[in-house]
Amino acid sequence: MSDNVFTGCIGIDLGTTFSCVAIWINDHVEIIANDLGNRTTPSWVAFNGNDRLIGEAAKQQASLNTKNTLYDIKRIIGQQYNDPKIQEDLQHYSFKIIPDNHDRPLIEIDSDGQPKTFKPEEISAMILYKMKTTAEDYLGQKVRDAVITVPAYFNDSQRTATKNAAQIAGLNCLRIINEPTAACLCYGLHNKTSCNVLIFDLGGGTFDVSLLELNKGVFEVRATSGDTHLGGEDFDNRLAKHIQDLFEKKHKKIITPDNSKALRKLKEAAETAKKRLSQAQTVRVEIDSLYDGIDFNCQVSRSTFEAICLDLFNDCLEPVKKVLADAELEKKDIDEIVLVGGSTRVPKIQEILSAFFDGKSLNKSVNPDEAVAYGAAIQGAILSKSDTSGKTKDLLLVDVIPLSLGIETTGGLMATIIPRNSSIPCEKASMFSTVEDNQSTVLVQVYEGERKFTKDNHLLGTFELSGIPKAIRGVPKIEVTFKMDANGILSVTAFEKDSQISHQVTISKDSGRLTEEEIQRMVEDAEKFKASDEIKKEAVEYRNAFEKYLRTSQTTVNDSEYEEALTLEERSYANQLILNTLDWLNGVDPNTDEPIERKKEEITDCKQSVEYYLKPLVNKVYARQISIAALKQDEEEKQPSTASQINAVLNDYNNENPQEKTHNVVLKKKKPEPTSQPSNSQTIKQPAVVPEQTKPQLRTIKSHPQPQPPTIKPQAIKPEITTPVPVTNQPPQPKKIQLKPKK
Repeated sequence: MSDNVFTGCIGIDLGTTFSCVAIWINDHVEIIANDLGNRTTPSWVAFNGNDRLIGEAAKQQASLNTKNTLYDIKRIIGQQYNDPKIQEDLQHYSFKIIPDNHDRPLIEIDSDGQPKTFKPEEISAMILYKMKTTAEDYLGQKVRDAVITVPAYFNDSQRTATKNAAQIAGLNCLRIINEPTAACLCYGLHNKTSCNVLIFDLGGGTFDVSLLELNKGVFEVRATSGDTHLGGEDFDNRLAKHIQDLFEKKHKKIITPDNSKALRKLKEAAETAKKRLSQAQTVRVEIDSLYDGIDFNCQVSRSTFEAICLDLFNDCLEPVKKVLADAELEKKDIDEIVLVGGSTRVPKIQEILSAFFDGKSLNKSVNPDEAVAYGAAIQGAILSKSDTSGKTKDLLLVDVIPLSLGIETTGGLMATIIPRNSSIPCEKASMFSTVEDNQSTVLVQVYEGERKFTKDNHLLGTFELSGIPKAIRGVPKIEVTFKMDANGILSVTAFEKDSQISHQVTISKDSGRLTEEEIQRMVEDAEKFKASDEIKKEAVEYRNAFEKYLRTSQTTVNDSEYEEALTLEERSYANQLILNTLDWLNGVDPNTDEPIERKKEEITDCKQSVEYYLKPLVNKVYARQISIAALKQDEEEKQPSTASQINAVLNDYNNENPQEKTHNVVLKKKKPEPTSQPSNSQTIKQPAVVPEQTKPQLRTIKSHPQPQPPTIKPQAIKPEITTPVPVTNQPPQPKKIQLKPKK
């Protein structure tokens, strides 16, 4: 091989069961065959003494060297050992997997009698190296750059691990692209029409569905969904278990899990039978010396295979329904359904998919085994600019993010800034403000997920914005901007407009992003718990509105310009009532030190009670404000309109009919009818304004018992103070508080 380096870029489909390599050369894509002449290579690695085998050679000796033959590594890479899916898969592996100190899986083999461990990235790197040397043998040049495909629902940890594997293999990974997107590039290279294309990619170990809009060379991903633990391997495992049950029933012998050689033979027989059942109605399975020297043979029909895997086949429709809902399209809006992946050859899957789309014909124009590598090679030609024909110059790929991105606001609510399935790269901003007077620092917490509350979503990172000029709550304008680039790296910036202070944090693929299962669970939970989330959200919003009312009332009654509107006792009473109510509203469970979640009904009752006693005092201040303004004008000419102004303001504040409440306007003293205080069991229906002659007696506010729901209704709460509480204009000390949306 010459020392010169190939200036182009190869495309690699790193599959769970098979891998494929392609290249753009002579103005077209060429699928490169391996040293045995096969266009796909098994993603298998085996260690036999000092020898390392990759591809067909590793798979052929698997039954003789089960514990040192490695496969399905794609299901392990970038995952945590204690992940439930990994634990479920352990029973199907003939080799040993152990956790490291960080709970990441390690693969242990027997090397000359001594245990030796490998990381999943190392094994994937060996497969990538095989693809690299295959391309180099074909080109006669060294290969440096590559585009590698991954499932659309691979999380950032899995994508990063794949890039690390490429680096170990001596490859410069120019781009990681999604497998369905690559397949659509394959389909759309020679199809320049405008249409909606659904890519149904069911491979050996992963399943992806993407809905793309093609418009004259622009490939825009509208929505994506999938399952990284659903594929042909799962069908093989079901069929192998069925054959095992037939053997055990016939020969009254149990094949134990530690008999890896027998299990390997069953798996190989099941895989062969599955492939043959795509063409025949019945196949005969023959296994020599399966267990204890017993030869076993049986017949398996296509209907039996479909029956034992029917639930898995039906599971393939859920991501299809999800992408249609996310893209806001109906089944009739889909122009083409393109099948990708070897498992789409199963007749029952094609039948179910076609029936779901009301008998629509499925597009089988692309090779399901080669389409992904084909598209990766096209993307490689675009990135390396190695296409001299101009066929790819008008192609543009627009991908999407799998989960919504946002920040936490008051009450633990998730304020979404970039919704899921937004096209990337993208940049979006929202305006927020403070929740405390003179607040100088805000804490910005970045989350991803689909739930209404951040506690149900996944934290990506936090940062502080300090030095905000002191001002009344709600006045500062803080703009939070999310920017996602083409490589999936998120930058978050918070900017305070008056002071021009800003702070930025970058959240990259190494920041502990979610696993695919967590993403799928979040999407499913968002639907499952949508109703309860809405109830909680409504309670939080109602609580925030009540707190805002209390703080606004506090500012009003303490306004020094109109201090003569209230007596010292009245002002102290109002302040004590507000402070006690805020303490109840922000109460903490003494047993758990956790904030008490008040129900909407509790808050409604408490608000009704507090307004009954607080509104008369606030109304006095408002009346005084209007009276002072009116005195500045000619009293004789303006007196009638002044009265109507007072009535309008008070009635708007009380949200009551002006015609019914005009007698409550404080224009002149009028002796009211005596009223009685409400009891605990009564619903308050008192006038909104309490006359001066019947001021409420001051009593200590009662706290609700914890942790049980309160038995005393909040409307019965009345404050009691023996001495006037001094009113202070000093604001509370600034503290780090979550942002709330700017109204």
